Amino acid sequence: MTTMAGSTIQVRVTSVLQKVTGGNKTVEANGSTVAEVFDDIETRYPGFKAQVYGPDGKPHRFVNIYLNDEDIRYTGGVGTAIKAGDVLDVLPALAGGC
Repeated sequence: MTTMAGSTIQVRVTSVLQKVTGGNKTVEANGSTVAEVFDDIETRYPGFKAQVYGPDGKPHRFVNIYLNDEDIRYTGGVGTAIKAGDVLDVLPALAGGC
């Protein structure tokens, strides 16, 4: 398997995305940016990016993505740099209620 250059990080996903990641709550991924990490995950778990990105190629507005507890919307979006030891949380918003 070919891996991307960059750092290996932990990516935590909610139950919605665990359906795509084979039930895994955490996956390891490689990349030097958030976008590269998502590309790496997509190679092993096809359909992952379809859950995160819209047809315009940008993350869905209802998907919250945090790098070390910081919202990437304020740190450069999917172009945000990744370093070894980082933790990425991908949290699609849940609808519901009464």
